[in-house]
Amino acid sequence: MNILVIEDEPGICRFLKEGLEEEGYHVTVASDGTKGLEQFNRSKPDLILLDRMLPGSDGIAVCREIRKSDKDTPVLFLTARDTVDETVEGLRAGANDYIKKPFSFEELLERIKIHFRKKQEDEPLTLGDLSLNKTTRQVFNGGAEVTLTQREFDLLEFLVRNKGCICTRDEIIDKVWNINFEYDTGVIDVYMNSLRKKLRMDKESGFIKTVRGVGYIANTFGKH
Repeated sequence: MNILVIEDEPGICRFLKEGLEEEGYHVTVASDGTKGLEQFNRSKPDLILLDRMLPGSDGIAVCREIRKSDKDTPVLFLTARDTVDETVEGLRAGANDYIKKPFSFEELLERIKIHFRKKQEDEPLTLGDLSLNKTTRQVFNGGAEVTLTQREFDLLEFLVRNKGCICTRDEIIDKVWNINFEYDTGVIDVYMNSLRKKLRMDKESGFIKTVRGVGYIANTFGKH
C-alpha cells in the first residue's frame, strides 16, 4: 500500500516514513501543500496523511482539491488544532479522520489499518465483465444491471471472493446457506442454473465452471 505524507516538519516526516516503511508500506513525502497535490496527481496513493497547517496551500485547501477528483482515497488529518469547529471544517472538506498531535505511532498505525480495511471492503468485487457492489448488493454484467435474489447474490459473492479456488458444495452450504449439518446440496445446482441464466453464462464457457462431483470454481478464463 502506498501512503503519501504531506507534512512540513522534517522530524515528523522522518518519524512517519521510517516507522511506516518498517511496517511494509511504501511512503512518499511532500513538504508543502502545492508539492503534496503534485505528488498526489503523480502517484495516486492509497492513503494520505495530511498536516492541517502547511505552507503554500493549507491542509483544508489541499483536501478540498483532492476531493474534486478523488472521493474514495482515505485522508487523515494530522493536526495540533482540534477544536470542534476545526474538526468539523476538516470533515466537511472531505477528511476521513482527525488525529491530534502529538500522537502515538501505534494509534496512528491502527487508524491506518482500519481505513485500509474499510477501503478494501467498499471496493466492488469483479470477475471478468461482472461487478458486485457489496454495499448496495447490485450486480452489473458488462455495465448492465442484473437483478438477483438475496441467495443468488450471496452465492455469486462467495464464488467471486474465492475466484481461482474450487468451492465444494459442502463449503457453499456451510458459508452461503449457513447450514452446518447434513443437507441436500442439490439445491445449489438449482440456484446455479438460475444464476447462469440471469448472467447469460454458458455452462461450459462461462466464468463460473462446474467441477464435476466437487463444486464450482470462478475464474476469468471463460468467456460468455
